[in-house]
Parts: sequence; C-alpha cells; structure tokens
Amino acid sequence: MGDPSRAIFLSYTSQDAAAARRICDALRAAGLEVWFDQNELRGGDAWDASIRKQVKECALFVPVISANTESRSEGYFRLEWKLAVDRSHLMADDQAFLLPVVIDGTADAGARVPAKFRDVQWTRLPGGEAAEAFATRARLLLGAAPVPAAATASAPPASRPAAPDSRSIAVLPFVNLSRDEENEYFADGLAEELLNVIAKIRGLRVAARTSSFSFKGKDADIQAIAAKLNVATVLEGSVRKSGKRVRVTAQLINAADGYHLWSETYDRELDDIFAVQDDIAQAVVKELQASLMATAGAVDAAVHAATKGRTIDAAAHQLRLQGRHLYQRGNRGDREMAIAYFRRALAIDGEYAAAWADLSLALFWRAAMGGVHQASDDYLKGFAEAREAADRALALEPALAEAHLATAFILGSVAWDRAASERSFRKALELAPGDAEVSRSVALNRLVCGDFEEALRLSQRAIELDPLNSAGYMMRARTFLYMGRMREAEAAFAKALELNPQSTAARGWIAWIQLTQGRVDEAAAMAESIAEEDYHDLLRVYVRWSQGRHEEARRLLGALVERYANVFAYQFAQANAHIGDLDAAFDWLERGREQHDPGLHHAFVDPTLAAMRNDPRWPPLMSKIGFAA
Repeated sequence: MGDPSRAIFLSYTSQDAAAARRICDALRAAGLEVWFDQNELRGGDAWDASIRKQVKECALFVPVISANTESRSEGYFRLEWKLAVDRSHLMADDQAFLLPVVIDGTADAGARVPAKFRDVQWTRLPGGEAAEAFATRARLLLGAAPVPAAATASAPPASRPAAPDSRSIAVLPFVNLSRDEENEYFADGLAEELLNVIAKIRGLRVAARTSSFSFKGKDADIQAIAAKLNVATVLEGSVRKSGKRVRVTAQLINAADGYHLWSETYDRELDDIFAVQDDIAQAVVKELQASLMATAGAVDAAVHAATKGRTIDAAAHQLRLQGRHLYQRGNRGDREMAIAYFRRALAIDGEYAAAWADLSLALFWRAAMGGVHQASDDYLKGFAEAREAADRALALEPALAEAHLATAFILGSVAWDRAASERSFRKALELAPGDAEVSRSVALNRLVCGDFEEALRLSQRAIELDPLNSAGYMMRARTFLYMGRMREAEAAFAKALELNPQSTAARGWIAWIQLTQGRVDEAAAMAESIAEEDYHDLLRVYVRWSQGRHEEARRLLGALVERYANVFAYQFAQANAHIGDLDAAFDWLERGREQHDPGLHHAFVDPTLAAMRNDPRWPPLMSKIGFAA
C-alpha cells in the first residue's frame, strides 16, 4: 500500500474514471503515492473495510466533482466523502487534508457537496487535463521537495493519452485479390477467424471486429487506424483464391514506426487453410506475448485451445464463413440466408461446434427480433430450435464461449431462469474476456437485474475493445436511461447514432427522452426520421398522446395490434403504460410472458413501465419471470 502518511486518496464516480486516471497519472509522475480504485470495484464487506481504512490513513483526500456527482443522490463516492469529512473534524483548522477538484463547469455555489468542501480552495482541471501544477501543490502540502526539472521534462504530460499496451492489436480485413468478387467472404472470414483466435489468448487486447472492419475499403494509413483503435500493432494481409489453391500474405506492423515485425506468404491447397490460420496466429502471438509465454510450445498450446470447436472440412468451413459474412450485416433477409448456410455447413459436418453456436445465435435473434410472424407457436419454435443448437454446440465443445452466450440469452430472456442464465453469462466472460460482444451481453444481464454500476463498467470495457461500434454506446445509454440519468443517456444515444445513423433504437429512445422532458416537437421530428414502418408507427402513438391527440393515438395503437399481436406484446405493454391504461398493459405483459417475449427481460427496471410498479399485480408478475420485485 505504500506509506500512508504520504498517500493521496482519489475519490470519483465511475463515469469520471478517465479524468480521474489523468489526475492520478500526474500525481504519480510527481512521485506521489495514490490510492486509485482503477478496477472500479464497488460493494462488498472487503471493499468497505478497505475504503474505510484508506480514508482513515491517507494524507490527502481528493474528491473529484463534476456534473456526474451532481446528478447522483446516491453512490459509493458519497460514502467516501462522508468518511473524509468526519475525519477532517478531528484535525486542526490549518491542517491541509481536503483538496476538491472540479473537472467541468460545475459551480461552487449550490453544488451537492459536503459543506466542509466549501471551506477550502477548489482546483479546476477540465477533463482532468494539465494536472502538473496540482501535483506540485500536493507535493508541497505533503512536505516533499518540488519535482526536479529534469524529471518533469522527461515525464509525459498527464494530458497526453496513455500509450497503447504493446500487446494490443487490430486485425484488419484481408484484401481480396481473387478475380471473383464473391470470394470476398473468404478474405473477410480468414481475418475474422484470426481475430477471434487471437482475442482468446490471455494477456492480449484485440480490437473487436466491428471497429477494425470499419476501415475496410478506406484509404487510411496504419498509424491513423492504430490511433483510433488505441492499439500498438496491426495485422493486415491479402488473399488470392483460385480453385483449390489459395495464397495468403500476412504482415504484423508496429504502428509507432510502420516497420514490419513479421511477415509471411503462404501458397497452399484450400484444405490446408486451417494450418495457415494457425501459423499466422502462432506467429502473431509469439511476437506479442514473448514476455508472457517463454516457449513456442506454450504459444502453440494456447492457439490450439483458442481454435476449439472448428471443423476440419474445408467445404463446411467455407459455408460457415459465408453464413457469418451475411449474419454480420444484421438485417432480416441476410440473417435468413445465414441460417441456411449454417445448416448446409452442419449437413456436411454435424460435429462442427462453432457452426452450431452460430446457428443458435442466429435462430435466437431471428425469433427475438420478430423474424417469425405467423403465429406464437412458430415464435416459440424458433427459441426451441435455438436452444437445441446451443445444447449441441456445448455437448461437442463445452469451452465454446459463443455457445454459452446463446444459452445465457435463451435461459434469461425466454426460460426466465435468472440463476442459470447468470452462470452461462459468467462462463462466456471467463472464456472470452477480450470479446466485446460478450462484455456487452453480460453488461445487459447485469442491467436488467438492476446492477447498474457493473453494467456501466462492462459497457465501458466493451467500448474500449470496440470503440467504433455503436452497440457499446447503446448499452451505456440504456444503463444511464434505466438509472434515470437522462442527460447522459441522451448523449450516449446520440454517440451511438453518430456511429450508426440507421439505428432505429437510438432514434426511438432519444425521442422517448425528449417526450419525458416535454420536448414534444423534437420528439415528433425524431419519430418521423425512423425508416422502419412498425417502429415509426409505434413511436407516433407516444407522440400523438403527448400532443393531446388521444383518439388518434388509440387508433394507431389498435392498427398495430392487429398486425403485430404475436410479436410485439412487450412493446404494446409499454405503449399502454404510457397512455395510462394499466389494465391493458398488465394484460399485454401476461401475454408476453406466455409467448416468452424476450422484451420482458427488461421489465424489472424499464422506466417506461414505472407507473405499474406500485400496482399489487406487479410483484407476482415479476416473480413469474424470475425477478424478486
């Protein structure tokens, strides 16, 4: 822990972690001991005892004040503040102990801080930047000599972004040099397979597919790409496929200077593509993990473990790659074709665990997103097929993270088995800690169970792994929304919309926030910008009601019910709650429960259902879907 007589305790809310980190770096660069909860672990007896001990023993207490602390009536940082103030009452009036820092425009007057904070001078460090002078002041207060000029000259400025870890990498989509453009899936698939394997190696940080593939077809240099993804190295390559022959060229590049760390060209038969993938993955891991894996055998074993679940049949492999190429597009039509490709791959190799996992996720999302419209029995059949595919994948390969993820979704949002779902989510995270989709999914699970702090931590982790993917910001936005922090939620939804201008969900939630704040004209304009007819009409129900056009709102809702009663039960419950018809809202939630509508996964904390929570019908309904109301 260091010498407590010279230690500084840095207190902040999790939303200000980046700014707090800059302040911490500046203090440490000045040679000071800082107690900084960099893992943002909150809660539990061990944590509580540790915090109390540190606040009791530290030499200086630095509370970080911001709009985030202003907006929160509760939080662990407020306990830390109280402990520090209580201790300060025992000190002499001239004893320096409390050093408040403001990182934005929050005004001193009226701030939601202990009165004792106002008795001392506040330091303003916007964004936590340029904290060197503050660090010098802290050294003087602790009786330490100023930092020597040579030391400050050589130390990196606190405002400069931290250099990426040398074991961080982005895998770019490989260039398709084949004459046949239909082989694009093969080049993309090879890069994606490599990315997935490398991401499962402990100690490496790999930029997620959505972010790294966003540079496909763009004229961006390696250093610019690395800077945007905050990685130290980049793997790029090309593929030329002709008949049963394939040529693969790959090179690992140091982003700092542009020099090749490793490169190789492979001319092989198509059946040897698995050996090529392993060779490339092993070469990359050996280069990046030299300090952690002492022997080539250890690297080979790690790569072998990361490739579990794949086939040895080249034809089945190509069909799965084609399926994943389509599945990644995310729309209904491509999802249907992807399912067909996965089934064709499995017809060739019925023990292809990775294809079973892909099929399970595709079937789950088809049903969850309303891809089966005919009748509720078809709707439930889709989930049953998804569960069967996940079970097959796990039977073939128990250590397949994707299969555990599919199982977790089905158990939690369809079977209502929260405990089993939680175990599957945690197992997926244990197997694939560097997978952004897994982090987002576990964040969603923690969110719907009301564990907002953990949801925020995991959504931030997903953003760091996949910074150019709107899904991470959507997850963060939903968390802020469910916490009632509307301003931050709207900003996060806006960022998601910036990254994905076609996002119906982002537009819909921004409009809902605007309605709750009385910004009806803005919400109406946002509703009109939604292209998908069903969601456009559903949002118009909310807008028309808020405009006082109640009969029109009811007619719109009735027309939607006639068309989508089998797949939009949860959405109809939300809409009826909004217009104040709680009886109808409860009827739709019960119908959704019978249909196993995945939307009910959110009911426990969904703010659109807030008016229903004081009704005596609420606790038994929540109990039926696995929540203790």
